Amino acid sequence: MKTCLVVDDSKVIRKVARHILETLDFEVAEAGDGRDALTHCEATPPDVVLLDWNMPVMSGMEFLKALSATDLPKRPKVVFCTTENGIGHIKAAIEAGADEYVMKPFDRDTIASKLQIVGLA
Repeated sequence: MKTCLVVDDSKVIRKVARHILETLDFEVAEAGDGRDALTHCEATPPDVVLLDWNMPVMSGMEFLKALSATDLPKRPKVVFCTTENGIGHIKAAIEAGADEYVMKPFDRDTIASKLQIVGLA
């Protein structure tokens, strides 16, 4: 079974994302900030990370940079999932190593299509 780590400081967003991902046959783990997510990735690298931008402790961009600096045998795909919709934010995320970008609010079809784009659907 494919695995996804949902990283968002909103419990509601994590719950919605979990439900959608489970209907897409993903095993789902959750983290409330980038630091917890990085710890999780180092212990058990998921196939994909659904990543929020604005979080306490460690932001999505800080997490992405820290993830790139790890020596994981296989780097997870990273899909930013955020309300930050400016072209500058999208460009910065892709340049920092994100594989795809999803706008909040999202639905099952949107998540499914982005996972297909990164090769996980």
